[in-house]
Amino acid sequence: MPRVRQQIRQIFGKLPLAVEIDYKLRWNNQPIGGFRMERLRTAIPEMKRDIAKSQYKDFGRKKVFIFSTLHYWVEHTATLGLTLAGLGYDVTLGFLPFANWHTRIDDFQIRQQNAYGNSVLNKAKPEIHIEELINYPRAETLPLEIIEIVEKTSFLDTQYDEQIEQVSKESPLYEFRVERNTDAARIAYQWLSDYQPDALIVPNGLILEFGIFFQVARHLEIPVTTYEFGEQKQRTWLAQNDPVMYQDTKTMWESTKDKEFDNSKNERIQELVSSRQGATLWNNFYRKWQDSPSEGEIAVKTKLGLDERPIVLMATNVLGDSLTLDRQTFSESLTEWVKRSLDYFVENDKIQFVLRTHPGEFGLTGPSVAKIAKEYLGGKVPENIRLIAPDAPVNTYDLIEAADVGMTYTTTVGLEMAMSGLPVISVGKTHYRGKGFTIDPETWEDYFSNLDLALKDPKALRLSKQQVKDAWHYAYRYFFNYPKVFPWHLMHFTEDLDNNPLERIFTKEGLEKYGETFKSLVSDPVDWTIEAI
Repeated sequence: MPRVRQQIRQIFGKLPLAVEIDYKLRWNNQPIGGFRMERLRTAIPEMKRDIAKSQYKDFGRKKVFIFSTLHYWVEHTATLGLTLAGLGYDVTLGFLPFANWHTRIDDFQIRQQNAYGNSVLNKAKPEIHIEELINYPRAETLPLEIIEIVEKTSFLDTQYDEQIEQVSKESPLYEFRVERNTDAARIAYQWLSDYQPDALIVPNGLILEFGIFFQVARHLEIPVTTYEFGEQKQRTWLAQNDPVMYQDTKTMWESTKDKEFDNSKNERIQELVSSRQGATLWNNFYRKWQDSPSEGEIAVKTKLGLDERPIVLMATNVLGDSLTLDRQTFSESLTEWVKRSLDYFVENDKIQFVLRTHPGEFGLTGPSVAKIAKEYLGGKVPENIRLIAPDAPVNTYDLIEAADVGMTYTTTVGLEMAMSGLPVISVGKTHYRGKGFTIDPETWEDYFSNLDLALKDPKALRLSKQQVKDAWHYAYRYFFNYPKVFPWHLMHFTEDLDNNPLERIFTKEGLEKYGETFKSLVSDPVDWTIEAI
């Protein structure tokens, strides 16, 4: 019986309107298959009333296309699209009706989810145009550059989902991602070629179909803004013509580094750092960075059995995190960097090596870096090496206080090491690399020679007063200039939408607060000197 049912689904999945009629009769526009946007459904009528009353429809005149998939992102981008429509922009929202990125579903269920998506999004017409991308014609051929992008993005997708770095291109997930990303690329190439928007807005811009639409748009020389969310409420990261997950802060820093860094700014960043070190919440940040409060240098050295030999602290990232993907410089991966560094310290037992696994690994399904390191060492950890598990009751900032040299991949802990005057060897493409207060090797030879030099006389490499000041100034700009004020955080969408309805956005005060962010999202130049306080 299941096989007969599947055959019937396959037949109906190919018949025009058959699935849509069946869905309407049997499901009556209710959520299906995990694709759920009921908060948006209830909010749209009020949004449309607010748009009708908007006095700011001369704010913008661009033809804007927003791409989205995954139901929570579709809700978010639809709200953004309606807001831009209330400001005068000509907005089209194109969506793909997928509830997740790793589960294969048949044509029947895809069309069911698409029908549900339309039942919600069509309510936003005519204020914004809705494009059912799953039904749009596909480009017959793709440029070689796009085919290569599909393969690379699918590789990153597999790393992201499985939280690993070593991916087999024969794995079912990789093959599935190639299939889905190829289809997305064919849709994107045809649609963007036909429509030619003035600006494209897409979340993330690095992985999944988001990455595909970003890359196809750049191939067609269409301006793109990507955006994502970090740890601050009512703040967003954004990037123009670059995946925002790379966090390229070069332009931001160049436009702010000569600005005054006075006592009030210094005190503000001091407060933030103190909360990070003390495992407490601060201001508009919605999570802590440590679960264990600070105990001090002596206590942590006693707890870990560390002696007076020099200490090198390596702070790692969560494997597969989108802030870690595709960020290698000279190493093949974060894992290779860890393993080759372990080899170095096994041979140099006059140095104590502490590998601090990222606390964010705790509770995730992927392998822990500490576990990978222990297995690489054959289960026998030398006496000069300490592997700190993600859930260990150890405060990272106590380790920084105890260390003589720090090493990081992309974790922001490296910035805080520099702020304490600690020499930091930065090996990944992280936002603070190359800003003048880190050691930035470009090759393995350079890396090991810098490590040799650092360990001969760690104190000689401690940062100058000016470098430390620059690190503190940069940290201020990174936390308070780089994030842009934005009314609805993805993680708090329902709460934020209740607190910031469109009616409040379409006011003088609302546009004074959020207007520059909306302009930046539609590819107007970003003013990085504006502080999100």
